[in-house]
Amino acid sequence: MLINLLRRLFRRSSSPEKIAERVEAPLQQETSSEDTSGIENIGASIICREAVLNRQQKIVGYQFQLQKTALSRIRVQNRRIFHLYTEILVRNLAQANIFPLLSQRSVFIEVPDSFLGHPCLKLLPAANTFFILKSIDDSSAPSQDELLAWTRELRKLGYRIGIPDPIAMPGYLHLLSEVSLVSLQASTLEIDKGKSLVAGILRKMPQAMILMRDLHSLEDFNFWHEIGATLFQGPFVVSREHWQKADLGSSVTHLAILMKKLQQDAETHEIVSLLKQDAAITLRLLRYINSAANGLRENVTSIEHAITLLGRAPLLRWLTLMLCSSNRNQPRASAVLETALVRARFMELISSSKPKTEREAIFLTGLLSLIDVILQQPIEHALETLSIGDDILFAILHSQGVYAATLALARACEGMDTGRIVSAAEACGIHPEQASACYMDALSWTLTLQQEVQD
Repeated sequence: MLINLLRRLFRRSSSPEKIAERVEAPLQQETSSEDTSGIENIGASIICREAVLNRQQKIVGYQFQLQKTALSRIRVQNRRIFHLYTEILVRNLAQANIFPLLSQRSVFIEVPDSFLGHPCLKLLPAANTFFILKSIDDSSAPSQDELLAWTRELRKLGYRIGIPDPIAMPGYLHLLSEVSLVSLQASTLEIDKGKSLVAGILRKMPQAMILMRDLHSLEDFNFWHEIGATLFQGPFVVSREHWQKADLGSSVTHLAILMKKLQQDAETHEIVSLLKQDAAITLRLLRYINSAANGLRENVTSIEHAITLLGRAPLLRWLTLMLCSSNRNQPRASAVLETALVRARFMELISSSKPKTEREAIFLTGLLSLIDVILQQPIEHALETLSIGDDILFAILHSQGVYAATLALARACEGMDTGRIVSAAEACGIHPEQASACYMDALSWTLTLQQEVQD
C-alpha cells in the first residue's frame, strides 16, 4: 500500500521561490476593474486553510479564506474592496492546482452575499465547491430576488450553497429550500441553544448538512456529533488528550529500534539483521525498491543491496512514515497523518537552502510533531521510544532549538491567526506570502501522495 506513497515521498518539487512566484502572480494580474481605493492599506494576502471532517473523522474537504487581519481591515472599507479580495482568493485557488487532486473532497469558501453573481466563481469546479454566504452590514446588500436567482443559477451548474445561522441571519430564510449547508460557529452557541438550533435546522432542512466550526477538543466534536451535526472543523483535529503510557506493540517497537540504529549510524549488517526479523517490513522495502518507478534493470533480492540503493537518510524517512501509518484504525488517524505530512513537507520547502541532511531532520521534525496523537501515547513516551536527535526533540517538546521556529511557522499556517503567521514567518526570515505559497504546495504534494496510494 505504501509503494506509491513512498515513491512520491522521495521526489522533490519546485523550489520555494518558484512556488511563491506561481501562486502570487494572480494577485497582480487578474482582478476586476472595480474601484480599489484603499487596497494598499489592506495588507498582505495570505491564504489560510482548515480541514473539514465528517462524522467518521475523515477529511472531506477544506475551508480556504484570506487571513483574519485582511478581513478585519476590509470591514472598514467599502463592499467593493471585500469583493476584490474574494476575487483574489478565488482566482488563486483556481490556479493553485488543488482541485485536480481533491478527488471526492470539497472546498468551502465564504463569499459576500453580493458576490454570488460574480462570474469568477465559475472558475472553480462545481462538483467540489461550496459557497458559504456572508452578510455585510451596509446599504448595498442584494435584494432577496437577486440572491435567490444567483443561488438557483449556481445550483443548476452543480455548485452547493451554504448559509450561516438562519436564526441570527433571518435575511437568508427565503433560501432554505435552495441551500445544501448551514455553517454554525460552535464557540458562540450555548449548549441548550445549540441543541435547539440544530434540531430545528434538521427538522426544516433535512437535505442540508450542518458544519460546526471552531471545535477545540474531541469533547466538542463528540457533543455536536451526538446531536446530529454533519461536518466538523477546528483545532480538535490535532488536539491532545491525557493518554496513559502503554505498550506500543511489537510492530511499532521494532520500527523504533530500526530508527534508533540508523540514527546511531549502526553497521549495515546490524540493520540487515533487524530487518530480517520482520518479514512484512522486508517485503515492503524490496517491493518499493523493485517498483517500476525506480527503473532498475534487475530485481533487487538482498536487503543489503536495497539499503545501498535507497540510502540511510531516505530509509529513516521511510521507516518513520511506516511508523506514522501504523495506527490507521483510529478514527482521526488519517486526518492527523495528513496534517503531519503537510507540516513535514512545508518545513522542508522553506528550508530548501539548508544542507540535505538538515532538511531530512527538519522533515522528520514535522512528521514526528504529531506522533503522540497518531499513536495515542504521551508525547514524551512516544519520542523517548524513538530515541530521536536532540534538535528534533527540543523543537517538538520545548519549542526550542534550531528547528523550533520552522515548526512554529508550520503550526501557525494551520490556523487562521494572521498575526501568528506573520510573526512566525519573520522569525524564519521569510515573507508571509512565501510561507503561504509553500504551504499550498505542501498541501498539493500531500494530496498527490494520497491520490497515488488510492490509484
